[in-house]
Amino acid sequence: MKDKRILYVSSEVVPYLPETEISSMSFEAPRMVNKQGGQIRIFMPRFGNINERRHQLHEVIRLSGINLVINDLDMPLIIKVASIPKERIQVYFIDNEDYFKRKATLTDEDGKLFSDNDERAIFFAKGVIETVKKLNWAPDIIHVNGWLASLLPLYLKEFYKTEPLFTESKIVTSVYNQSFEGTLDNTMIDKVNFDGIDAEASKLLKEPDYNNLMKIAIDNSDAIIKGSKELPAELESYINDLTKPVLDYFSIEEFADPYTDFYTNTVLNS
Repeated sequence: MKDKRILYVSSEVVPYLPETEISSMSFEAPRMVNKQGGQIRIFMPRFGNINERRHQLHEVIRLSGINLVINDLDMPLIIKVASIPKERIQVYFIDNEDYFKRKATLTDEDGKLFSDNDERAIFFAKGVIETVKKLNWAPDIIHVNGWLASLLPLYLKEFYKTEPLFTESKIVTSVYNQSFEGTLDNTMIDKVNFDGIDAEASKLLKEPDYNNLMKIAIDNSDAIIKGSKELPAELESYINDLTKPVLDYFSIEEFADPYTDFYTNTVLNS
């Protein structure tokens, strides 16, 4: 992986949020590539329950200050950055007072999904892409983890399809068994289509449940990784019917060689 550029986009990363399959792999995979001499960038939301002082987050003024239009409203984009201790790895945080200040991630204290999670997902996807454009950093691979990041492949393939920085980028999505009950806001499809996204490409968002969000990501990715040993049956079947490359599940103790081989010999050659 020497000198290859990999952009990791994740809803959660350790040590900033508790250990889960997603947060652990979103740290271990970049660390692996970093040790192999690859260039990496990690992006995640700056949720309000991340302790900025303890983790030494600071705003990057030169990257902040853009307004992103979400459902016809201007929403300011704030970029913060921190370094993972003992690793030469920087993490970029997508922030906005309205979407990410609350002291929680995706649900309230009763476990109920936040009503604006759909807009947060749109903001996160557009915020990552706009920041990478400002960095003028063209990734060879973009690796997506977690359903809050699931719109990124769609936006890259539709909204940003003429952006030359991403012309050669390959998109990989890891699919996990870390879902949610019910659906996001049922007007989500209107907010996505407001951005000029093709109606056919977004039609699954008429019912924005976990499976359909992941199918949207899968459909707009170049390759898929099974991030959990067991996936929802509907997604397992959907993935098994694909003609694009799929890497089976590997545990965190044994993923390094299969991931390296998949990135190098399958994804970059597809």
